[in-house]
Order: sequence, then C-alpha cells, then structure tokens
Amino acid sequence: MSETNPETEQRTCPECGEPIVGRTDKKFCSDMCRNAWNNKQNRTTTNYMRRVNAILRRNRQILSDLVPGDKHTVHKDMLTKQGFVFDYFTNIYTTKTGRVYYFCYEMGYLPIDNDFYAVVRRNEQ
Repeated sequence: MSETNPETEQRTCPECGEPIVGRTDKKFCSDMCRNAWNNKQNRTTTNYMRRVNAILRRNRQILSDLVPGDKHTVHKDMLTKQGFVFDYFTNIYTTKTGRVYYFCYEMGYLPIDNDFYAVVRRNEQ
C-alpha cells in the first residue's frame, strides 16, 4: 500500500492545466488564469446584470431628455416610442398622500390621468 505525499503530488491549474508552483494553498498558476476562471463562473450573472443596467440607463436617459427643467408632463406613447421599459426602475417613492413615483436613478415618473405621466428630476445634494 502506497501513500501519496501531498508535498510531492503535482497540482494543476483548473483553468489551463499547467503545474502550480508556489504556496501549498495556491489554486491557479497565475492571476490571468484566476481572473479568466472567475469570469467564466460569473458570466451568466454578469450578462443579466449588464442587460438590466443597460435598460435602467436607457430609461433614465429617456426621462432626462424629456424633462427640460425639474418637471414635465408626457404621454405614455412618447415614452414607449423612445423605448422606455416601465417594468424596470431603481426605486419607488410613495408620498404622504399615497401617490407612487417610480425612479430610474434621480429621474422619476408618476402615472396621472389619461395615460399621461408627470416626470420629475430629484435634486439630491
């Protein structure tokens, strides 16, 4: 019966298969392999987050382009025509009177009558 000695056993990099030289707890042969392996592991989550962030940035830009000052009223058709996606927003603000504003970063919108929306810019300083 032979025992394997962990000090003489050759460890290999999970990314490229090259032998690992150095500390006994080292898992990758280089920083490049470590980064590549982690990027592959997180690719699905990262792609989803990238798509959601792109939608949020586009929503914010659409609202910002439509509001010359701090407030403006626009019709729903104007927003959808420019590609606004109502299902994506960063936060919700409910006023004391119960009105609900949906925000994409500092730009918010409030549904009002007849498919119109009040669009506001929150000034945070």
